[in-house]
Amino acid sequence: MGTAKGGVVIGLQRELNVPIKFIGVGEQINDLQVFDSEKFVEALFEDEVEM
Repeated sequence: MGTAKGGVVIGLQRELNVPIKFIGVGEQINDLQVFDSEKFVEALFEDEVEM
């Protein structure tokens, strides 16, 4: 998951004040998954370099 695409989810959730139930991880209908906030945050930072 790219952070540019992933960051949009947070902004939309805040602006619309709606829960995130599903997230698309590809382009097909079968690429929808139940949204897991912990996995989402881990994916956003998995490419970060440890200091």
